[in-house]
Amino acid sequence: MLLEVQDLHVSVEGKEILKGINLKLDRGEVIAIMGHNASGKTTLANALIGLPQYIINKGKILFEGMDITNKPIYERAKMGIAMAFQSPPSIRGLKLGDMIALAGGINPWKSKNHIEFVMNILDKVNLNYSKYMDRDLNVGFSGGERKRSELAQIFAMRPKLMILDEVDSGVDIDSLRILGDSIREYIENNNCSSIIITHHRHILQYIKPKRLYIMSNGRIVLSGTFEELISKIEALGYEKLIKEVLNYGLEGKTQESSTSSH
Repeated sequence: MLLEVQDLHVSVEGKEILKGINLKLDRGEVIAIMGHNASGKTTLANALIGLPQYIINKGKILFEGMDITNKPIYERAKMGIAMAFQSPPSIRGLKLGDMIALAGGINPWKSKNHIEFVMNILDKVNLNYSKYMDRDLNVGFSGGERKRSELAQIFAMRPKLMILDEVDSGVDIDSLRILGDSIREYIENNNCSSIIITHHRHILQYIKPKRLYIMSNGRIVLSGTFEELISKIEALGYEKLIKEVLNYGLEGKTQESSTSSH
């Protein structure tokens, strides 16, 4: 087991957002977490990587069997946990190529051997080396270019677990396909586990997660296979689907049953 989340309760600025999350993830496994706005998806991601403003009041996070509940973000990164954020920042004066090298543990100002490494990484996300290597990080980038730049930095880190928070937001159809193909190929070639957080199914058609979890009000209220749930989400929407499942016991599993069987 790569990741195990046990009864996780998380508060931000004194308000409890997550109210008992249980989750397991095997090596090489891909899962998707979906749900309406403010359901707790991004809070879960930020708690997993260890952002300090996300206070864990109860529960544990285990990574490769080690309790990392109170470990700082940089220690989790060294262990192999990486996250692509919804809105990657723009930084003037920092070149994209240098940032990719740094993410890969190479000091670009002391070594010239990083060029081939950076070229290889940029190729994985379909960004031309000569065009993007020396551009300031994300400055003037389109939405799709910004997301591919972020993904390149994640790949350079060679993570064991990628957490992708709405990597498909604000991108056009061509960039969506490039992102989806790049993520799938990286996962397959590196046996990397991934948690994909998204509102929509579009990125998932390229990656095919093993399981899909739906969050509402800080809890996982429904889980199943991608094939089982995605058509129901599209037909009913989150609120109606959750209401029908909880009130009438239609197909799907609540948090309690899913954690016992997963």
